[in-house]
Amino acid sequence: MTLDTVRIRKDFPIFERTVRDGKKLIYLDSGATSQKPHAVIDAEMDFYRLHNAAVHRGAHQLAEEATDAYEGAREKVATFIGAHFNEIVFTKSATESLNLLAYSIGSAEFGSRFALKSGDEIVVTEMEHHANLIPWQQLCKRTGAVLKWFSVDAEGRLDLSEIESVISAKTRIVALTHQSNVLGTINPLVEIVERAHAVGAFVVLDACQSIPHMAIDVADLGVDFLAFSAHKAVGPTGVGVLWGRAELLNDLPPFLYGGSMIESVTMTDATWAPAPRKFEAGVPNMAQAVGLGAAVTYLNSVGLDLIHEHELILTGYLINGLKQIPDIKIFGPMTNIMRGGTVSFACEGIHPHDLGQYLDSQGIAVRTGHHCAWPLNRKLGVAATTRASVYLYNDLSDLDALLEGVLGAQKYFARFS
Repeated sequence: MTLDTVRIRKDFPIFERTVRDGKKLIYLDSGATSQKPHAVIDAEMDFYRLHNAAVHRGAHQLAEEATDAYEGAREKVATFIGAHFNEIVFTKSATESLNLLAYSIGSAEFGSRFALKSGDEIVVTEMEHHANLIPWQQLCKRTGAVLKWFSVDAEGRLDLSEIESVISAKTRIVALTHQSNVLGTINPLVEIVERAHAVGAFVVLDACQSIPHMAIDVADLGVDFLAFSAHKAVGPTGVGVLWGRAELLNDLPPFLYGGSMIESVTMTDATWAPAPRKFEAGVPNMAQAVGLGAAVTYLNSVGLDLIHEHELILTGYLINGLKQIPDIKIFGPMTNIMRGGTVSFACEGIHPHDLGQYLDSQGIAVRTGHHCAWPLNRKLGVAATTRASVYLYNDLSDLDALLEGVLGAQKYFARFS
């Protein structure tokens, strides 16, 4: 069974428009943000039109409806990733989810299972997005912990040859991406999780590039915390998710303080509501959470396994096509084994920004730059790359247009060399 991309594209209103003087929009930048189907747009609008009220606060009908919609979205997200209802924390983004976690761990009292001391170690990887690197860098600076990392090999995969020295008896946290936003590499979690847990470390997974594209069950992954964003998963901007095992969330101190996250308050002290509300101070992103609930319902209706299989076909086709073009260098795995639908490449003699602008003139949207991964770019020996990322609404004709666009760019810029 294959995806009917013609039908799927009809679910996304943005594909009804044209760009650059009437050209068809060919959107190959879903790794940055995905497009939104009618179901998600309508869910968010209907919340404002019909149910708008502050959740968890009022006793009137609108407040009850708003709370039911908001908590219903939490239930949908929990089911989507195989979690328990009370393990889903809504944030404004995956970036906030990871910062929340790093800040809360850094605020843990002495004697807590999370408390860090000088000489403890936090392990990351060379392929991390800044959102899953900088919070841990800063936590190390605040606590005296030491940051260590897995390096990336020539194929664009993690070098696990020295896993026992990288994840040592001093390791307290291992934070890594599930799928690289630059290389498309899907990391081998089993070996890393087993080693981390063997030394008593917690595993934090950045799943922004994996959850929108493949079926995920947190129990199967074995990690302790996981973060992802709605806007990469056909959902709204302004809402993200932090998942954590319930007993761990309950032991963590809050991140923000204010209304809704308290159990009781006096003039001199306060106690906290249980997780997840402990981490959701203030009026939350209600309509956006409802939109996320609609997004995961939509993805389930299409089928995550089908989406993943479809993307593998597209990725293999794109890699093979780029290989046929002279002066192209592809970064990351050259096969579909443990790899997702993100392909970064460089074209000799053409700066990625220039290539991106030329492709844009042809109606093709790609990402150019360092992709919020400066350390990885330095390891690759480049300042920037061109990145094409596919999703459920792309088909082979989109990739043919990209390949033709790259050839056209080479001819165009050759005139100036």
